[in-house]
Amino acid sequence: MALSSSHHILLLSFLLSCYVPLGLASRHWPVGGSTRFYDFKVQTIRVTKLCKTKDIVTVNGMFPGPVIYAQEDDRIIVKVTNESPHNATIHWHGVRQRLSCWADGPSYITQCPIQAGQSFTYEFTLFQQKGTLFWHAHISWLRATVNGAIVIYPKTGVPYPFPYPYEEHVLIFGEYWHKDMLQLENEVVASGGSPPPAEAYLINSHPGPRYNCSATDVYKIDVVPGKTYLLRLISASLNMEHFFAIAGHKLTIVEADAEYTKPFTVDRLMITPGQTINVLVKADQPIDRYDMAVGPYMSAQNVTFQNISAIAHFQYTGATLDDLSLPAQLPVYNDNLVVNTNLHMLRSLNATNLPSEIDANLFFTVGLNVDECHSSNPNKSCKGPSGGVLAASMNNVSFVKPNISLLQAYYNNINGLYTDDFPGVPLKTYDFVNGAPNNIPNNTQSLIGTKVKVLEYGSRVQLILQNTGTVTTENHPIHLHGYNFYVVGYGTGNYNPMSAKLNLADPPYMNTIGVPVGGWAAIRFVADNPGVWFMHCHFDVHLTWGLSMAFIVKNGEGSLETLPHPPADLPKC
Repeated sequence: MALSSSHHILLLSFLLSCYVPLGLASRHWPVGGSTRFYDFKVQTIRVTKLCKTKDIVTVNGMFPGPVIYAQEDDRIIVKVTNESPHNATIHWHGVRQRLSCWADGPSYITQCPIQAGQSFTYEFTLFQQKGTLFWHAHISWLRATVNGAIVIYPKTGVPYPFPYPYEEHVLIFGEYWHKDMLQLENEVVASGGSPPPAEAYLINSHPGPRYNCSATDVYKIDVVPGKTYLLRLISASLNMEHFFAIAGHKLTIVEADAEYTKPFTVDRLMITPGQTINVLVKADQPIDRYDMAVGPYMSAQNVTFQNISAIAHFQYTGATLDDLSLPAQLPVYNDNLVVNTNLHMLRSLNATNLPSEIDANLFFTVGLNVDECHSSNPNKSCKGPSGGVLAASMNNVSFVKPNISLLQAYYNNINGLYTDDFPGVPLKTYDFVNGAPNNIPNNTQSLIGTKVKVLEYGSRVQLILQNTGTVTTENHPIHLHGYNFYVVGYGTGNYNPMSAKLNLADPPYMNTIGVPVGGWAAIRFVADNPGVWFMHCHFDVHLTWGLSMAFIVKNGEGSLETLPHPPADLPKC
């Protein structure tokens, strides 16, 4: 997945351009500069990995799927045809979907699924966005194999704010199971317990040589001594956060979640599911073959996980194939210090439109629950702690998806599918980090419901995300659809407004934040994009268990602040 400097010019010159009148552009209506057309076919293919063969769902038979290349402010049109036997949707992760909420993609939130044999055309504008994002399935656990990169270049003539690299490469991290992903999800839900660990981690669908029967299934980047490379790192993993390192080489972070950062250099980094990080790597070591390693970061207690790293090769021109690769040194699996240090050094290159005053001050707990067992066969279906059933929640509400999309229900004023009483603060106050209100499984249950929080258009929002220790404290990657947000603060323990230190000068501008294990994160954004916007943990098992909610952002005044009508081909449930 490489793109050389000369290929940049060829790619951009061949892409179709259709510029809009200056009058529209000056009004900031997100109609796009050039238009890029893509044709996605959701297909089932047969693959063999780790000496076992199974069917997986892909786009265009590719794993990872095709890269979407664009420039800032481009209009993207993707026709998705579902040729698989399963329901499908595509979410354009990190795309802010300015006035295009209908194209966001989460199933039963902004659309009903695209059923087998049906199609839907997604249209959106990359309004004032550039950098690395990605797309993925947003239904069931199909994201494991239905994913791909979105690479957005600056406008023509606008340089990177860092030295131009010799080449660029996309690295997508993932997890692999022998079982069919829908079957795996159903079995986990039926058991009431935790998911099994992955058979392997993947780098661009290759596990590397350390697993059983995988000696030759290795991804490789060929590098020229003395040259600098831009690596676009994407975590499409389902339930695991990752450490990443390259043996003998430094990583200079220059972008996170498609927003430039003040450059800083590390030996290794942590990336959560849903995050993208761009790093510069200089090939300044002796000619050899160096490991690029992706291993586990596991912050929760008493969880079984895969502890063998995926390996790819960073191979210098002139290295002999007989050479053993030099191993990368990853942190131990629960090294919270590395994670917190990386987060502390992450600073925005240009923080603009940061709310200094707040209209809506919210506080959401995020964590796991244990529901009581009501099964007639508890040994089979109540495998959570103390014979209970594992669940997850925000402010102790486990979200239940409706049977038609929330956006359709909101737009068409359909009653009875959701309530607008999602609590803005926890319903019960206790020592969130160090205990639960009572003993498991008594009264550690979550409430069940399809609840949303309504925001007035233009509201300046501060949201405290507080990790709980009801079952175990854990680093939770929380993703907000339709927006980026400034991460103005974070810390360990329970959030205390009197002592919390906030960064209102240069906070990072993210779409996914790992809420620190046993701690909190403070985010700010302006609710200036009308529609229904999902917010959830990017561990798919936690999403399945209910760790999510939705914001409804009301219309403002005039067409530039109003949710447009739905597209004609919007899928029906």
